[in-house]
Amino acid sequence: MRNDKKNLKIVTVIQARMSSTRLPGKIMLPLSGKPLLIRMYERVQRSKLAGKIIVAVTTDPEDQVLVNLCNENKITVFRGNPTDLLDRHYQAALLYNADAVVKIPSDCPLIDPEIINEVIEYFINNYDEFDYVSNLHPPTWPDGNDVEIMKMSSLKETWLKAKKQMEREHTTPYFWENPDEFKLGNVRWKSGLDYSMTYRFTIDY
Repeated sequence: MRNDKKNLKIVTVIQARMSSTRLPGKIMLPLSGKPLLIRMYERVQRSKLAGKIIVAVTTDPEDQVLVNLCNENKITVFRGNPTDLLDRHYQAALLYNADAVVKIPSDCPLIDPEIINEVIEYFINNYDEFDYVSNLHPPTWPDGNDVEIMKMSSLKETWLKAKKQMEREHTTPYFWENPDEFKLGNVRWKSGLDYSMTYRFTIDY
């Protein structure tokens, strides 16, 4: 682990699969002339702090189309466990010798690169204070801008300790379910608005 926080090796993992439960194959649907995954990658790539970007797909045969797409576009791709996303993230980060790991879901094609920068920068500037930082606990940003970053050492700890199915399937629940074990940080939307409240008001209306 590098001690200089300014020289941290950051690896950003975009998780992707073809077998989405609600909309299978959505990651390959066209968005302004290109597959959604490519548009998603382009948005994340605009973040100056994202570091090494990896698309982490499953070992299922149907995800070969995603591997081919990534190879055609010179995007680094990693294949891992289909259902244990905690393991998939950990193994991908381990392979690329990460000091810190950013987790971004693949169904956020309109994610704002500046929001990615803000969360990562907060983590870097407060590296000694936090093991995990997100903009999700509580969520205040507009939907589709989910960013989580964690120390590799802390990700390894969760990888070793997490046993529940939900903890393995969703990568990070073990962090925020065990605040006594980790130092957790959250980046709020500086607008002063609370998107979750706005969303509920809109639905009620």
